[in-house]
Amino acid sequence: MKKMHLIYPSWPKLLRQQEFHLPPHGPVVFAAEVPDGVDIVFTDENLEEMAFDPSYDLAAFSVMLTSQLPRAFELADTYRSMGVPVIFGGIASMLHAEEVVQHADSVFLGEVEGRFQGILDDLEAGRLKPVYDFLEEKPDIRCVGTARRGILDRDLYNYRGVQMLDLVHASRGCRFNCDPCCVAYLGGRKFRPRPIDKVIEEMESIPNNRLFIVDNSLANDKRWLEELLTAMIPLKKKWVSHPLLSSDKILKLAADAGCWYVYQAIFEMTDAMRRRVQRLKDHGIAVEGSILMGLDYHDEDYLKRLIDFLLEIDLDIAEFTVLTPFPHSPIREQLLKEGRIFSNNWLDYTADKVVYQPKHMSPQKLEEIFHYAWDTFYAEKPFEVRMGNLFMKVIEKERLDGTYRRHNPRARRAFRKKKASGA
Repeated sequence: MKKMHLIYPSWPKLLRQQEFHLPPHGPVVFAAEVPDGVDIVFTDENLEEMAFDPSYDLAAFSVMLTSQLPRAFELADTYRSMGVPVIFGGIASMLHAEEVVQHADSVFLGEVEGRFQGILDDLEAGRLKPVYDFLEEKPDIRCVGTARRGILDRDLYNYRGVQMLDLVHASRGCRFNCDPCCVAYLGGRKFRPRPIDKVIEEMESIPNNRLFIVDNSLANDKRWLEELLTAMIPLKKKWVSHPLLSSDKILKLAADAGCWYVYQAIFEMTDAMRRRVQRLKDHGIAVEGSILMGLDYHDEDYLKRLIDFLLEIDLDIAEFTVLTPFPHSPIREQLLKEGRIFSNNWLDYTADKVVYQPKHMSPQKLEEIFHYAWDTFYAEKPFEVRMGNLFMKVIEKERLDGTYRRHNPRARRAFRKKKASGA
């Protein structure tokens, strides 16, 4: 095989969230396993127009989100009608394998390291399997190398001319098994940290100074986390992550290692939660609250009091989402047993639409409160102001340690041109 089209399909964005695009992680991790002799043409359809070409030897779809599937199926069906073989991989492909197989010549389930060459050999020999199932067979975590970010057009990934974050992961698997989450199914309940020298090597290779460590949680293994953060300090990177282990020692190390802000799930109105947020702020780490609405103990009064609590504890920014029962999550199994899911339209699985019957209110009322949450939290300080404040914090950190770089001129010109055209 000589030429492959790697495609990251578009999806409908959250109704109330400011639109911006991070460099996708799945495609660059996969691309690292493609042999050097294969020419990869990558299309992120969220930012680029899709161009079909029947001369490709393979069309590979990297699909992260359930809501990407309808568009992915359209594109895949078109390629197959041209005689181009199609393979699917990624999180959504694993969660929806039985449906995906109807639109693909092959579906890859699991982690790709050490396995893609065998698939190419099967393709060349005309024996491509409908399904390659490695979900239960995890590769040695030491085999995970540096993602192949060279396939990206980096100038596309900016917010109003400001360079966005590059995604990187330091571990796989998670020992927690939260109800709305599919990680236990996808990555397993065993926490599998990458060797720290491999993580540092990858971080050093990324030209961008701003990173998003996309591990599901940085609270699985305290000793490993201490070693990782200590090793990150000399890099002077500025980074964002999901929840950190909440201890003063860890938070001090995280701040020294360049932690900019963290996503913190806010699920209760307690002094413990108040202290957790304040502890982060005391270490100079900003907080983006992640607020899931529609759990079985939520009623209208509770959610409105929760929104007041968020303002009271002075979150830097907040993202509100509606409980969404993704396949292979514990919450979906519960709701299916109770007959409460009324929509399997994957375009509605964007975490801003209600697709099930809440316990204490109508679906319409939950959507109404969802919009109320966005309007109330951002009433005095709009999203743009709060996000601007976050960027000022990271610029201040960068100026202090000499890592600040001015915005990319080419990206600024592209943004100005797009804005002037009204796009």
